[in-house]
Amino acid sequence: MRLTRFPLSVFALAGLAAAQAPPPGKQQRDLKLEKIEAPKPPANAPAHSYAVIVGITAYPNLPAKLQLHFPDRDAQSIYTALISPEGGNFKAENVKVLTGPKATLAAIRREIGVWLPSVAKGDDRVVIYFAGHGFIFEGKAYLAPYDFDMAKTESTGYPMDELGTTIGGKIQAKWKVLLTDACHSGAISPEDTQSLNHGLSTLDQSLFSLTASRDRESSLEAAELEGGHGVFTYYVVKGLEGEADTNHDGIVTADELAEYVHTQVREATNALQNPTSDRGSYDKEMWLSYIPANANPATAPPPQSGSLAITVNMDGVEVFVDGKSVGIVAKGKPFLLPGLAPGQHTVKGVHQGFEPDGPREETVYPGTESTVNIKILIARRRGKPAEEALDKGLAFYQKGYDQNYKKAVEQFEKALQLDSTYSQAAYYLGLTYNALGDEEKAQQHYKKAVEIDPDYLEAHAAYAGMLLDIGDVDEALRQINTVLVLQPNHATALTMRAQAYRFKELYPQSIEAAHKAIGLAPKSAEPHLWLGDSLRLSGKLADAGSEYDQYLKLSDFDSHLAGQLNYYVLGSLFGMGHRKHAAQEDIWKDLRSLAYFGICDCQYLSKQYDSAIVACQKSLTYFRQDPYTHFDLGLAYMHKASDIPADLDPALQHFRQVVALNPDLDLAKIARQNIATIEKALEGQ
Repeated sequence: MRLTRFPLSVFALAGLAAAQAPPPGKQQRDLKLEKIEAPKPPANAPAHSYAVIVGITAYPNLPAKLQLHFPDRDAQSIYTALISPEGGNFKAENVKVLTGPKATLAAIRREIGVWLPSVAKGDDRVVIYFAGHGFIFEGKAYLAPYDFDMAKTESTGYPMDELGTTIGGKIQAKWKVLLTDACHSGAISPEDTQSLNHGLSTLDQSLFSLTASRDRESSLEAAELEGGHGVFTYYVVKGLEGEADTNHDGIVTADELAEYVHTQVREATNALQNPTSDRGSYDKEMWLSYIPANANPATAPPPQSGSLAITVNMDGVEVFVDGKSVGIVAKGKPFLLPGLAPGQHTVKGVHQGFEPDGPREETVYPGTESTVNIKILIARRRGKPAEEALDKGLAFYQKGYDQNYKKAVEQFEKALQLDSTYSQAAYYLGLTYNALGDEEKAQQHYKKAVEIDPDYLEAHAAYAGMLLDIGDVDEALRQINTVLVLQPNHATALTMRAQAYRFKELYPQSIEAAHKAIGLAPKSAEPHLWLGDSLRLSGKLADAGSEYDQYLKLSDFDSHLAGQLNYYVLGSLFGMGHRKHAAQEDIWKDLRSLAYFGICDCQYLSKQYDSAIVACQKSLTYFRQDPYTHFDLGLAYMHKASDIPADLDPALQHFRQVVALNPDLDLAKIARQNIATIEKALEGQ
């Protein structure tokens, strides 16, 4: 596949009527080879789904004793659950996440009070989630934004009655979901009228409100819940992932989620916290997540639950229960897993480079907490033949090109046959098959590497890169998010996040991720490329040009070297163009071409036509078959033709190239109009 590049160019030419290009983001080169299809939701699914997620851990205007620990993590967990195809089924671009300094009062009002009403229609679904502080002031309830000041509660807090008015009157959607995990968040529920603004109690049946606690109760956090979460949010996520599907029909309804969360939170906190919901007003057909793999009507609802308390002997042990990862456990901190069905469960602890402990069976008893001690003791040793096969495979892999990749595959497969627990062999098989364009086998081996060593971040990241390559950007974002939850400063994952958001046309998020990646890896070229692209497509042309220049400077090496380097080492260029190009050199050329195209488009929009022509011609030296570059060249020459009529000839040739290369593009239609205009002008001459 080729890289996307679409111009911002909008033009009008005196003397020569040039047809106008489509607006930014509407015309782009197709990224997708074959989109991985998500499970189809039930027949009554909403037309579209939109969400605003807010999580605030640190409050600059509150004392140390009032700082929280986990709302940022909670927000990311909710985000992952909502965008999962076996979950909320939200599109990533339809979910706004406000955490930390982004979650100001102005930003919350903008996204909830302006953006949601502008996009949501009558057949849609809307979810609003808040994790942070909530306060009662003079009998009135407020949520606390990042810039909340207790001395100015009325002017810096987000009034719940304003939220109620927005949900009930401004947002048009058939289903509206409000999830609040905040101290005193129960004040927003119609069950507690003493501190409630009565506007919420009059909302129509479309609202499902589930809040963390009753009025006058606190919303609790627990460090032992999978590395730390608000208790309420932890069980909301578990419920959305399928735990709340008590009748096993594959659908988590609002009633099921409310019952599950209330029961689990109450049990986990010894009745100190009691989530609340309005059980009588919302649409009974409302469902919140869809997990078709869960559908099994013959299975009876689970009986009373029990708990496991897991301890480990070293930091960074990932724990699996019944084959599913439940979190990373630290030494000396018991890891509580409540809400488990009574009976036998398999438990396994893994740590990269060591033999796993388990899987082994542990019994869960109703109403009982059982302790499980996991000990990681034996360093994994490789047999010499397996290590030699891996080394030989690496030698071939690092040479690049199709013939070397095929030889590398033979050696990596040999290493894995000699040692079925050799995660590095599986990982490099994934990389190599991806380089050969066999995404099915690549995916198989990436999953194998992660299965052997679940904390193998490079394998998670490489899998995400392959998903970007085949156009499954939503699933790639989920994989990237998994890496960043485990390691927030993973520069490669941040670079891929910038790339993914750029493809989704979420330019502010792309810019933010690219800046973080550059701060962590200043010598890496690729974040500058995605930053430049997102700046250009946001209209910030001067800044974009600087970033393209920086990318070209950092990636300026002998082109033959590009064919010998592993692009995973260079940055986050997993698979870019692999289906058409087995040689890494061609990937490098693709990106150089894209950078020069970006400079060309910036120069064209700045009316620097000579400079634009030079940059576009340079782009074509790396990739001659790009209709977008030919299109911009045609425009630049066409503009110059008002002063130099001879420039009509090259303009004509480049527009003809656009049509010849891809006659189905919308830009090809515009090119045909410009060809007719130029031919008429030439006849007049």
